[in-house]
Amino acid sequence: MEVKALQQMMSQLWQMQENLEHKRGEIRVEASAGGGMVSVKMNGQKQLTEIKIEAEVYANKDQEMLQDLVLAAVNEASRRVDEEFAKQIKDMTGNIPGVAGLRIPGLF
Repeated sequence: MEVKALQQMMSQLWQMQENLEHKRGEIRVEASAGGGMVSVKMNGQKQLTEIKIEAEVYANKDQEMLQDLVLAAVNEASRRVDEEFAKQIKDMTGNIPGVAGLRIPGLF
């Protein structure tokens, strides 16, 4: 392979990585637990942006249940971020052989 072709390929990979980082920043997901008693919103960097807890959870004064519901909602949101990002990677790289399964350090 020629050096120029290799440089061009590397340039394209860096551009693809930048595009993926941008797309990751646009991801927003929502998840809930306990039939909606606890709901969370999370961004593509897996930072919680919002938590809502229904008043009836407080009325029960069940700390362990509240902890379990928050944990379940956050874990579900995290899973959804991963799914959405994987979908975006597949959409962006699906037509390039071998890239769909590529693990790029810093992105995963």
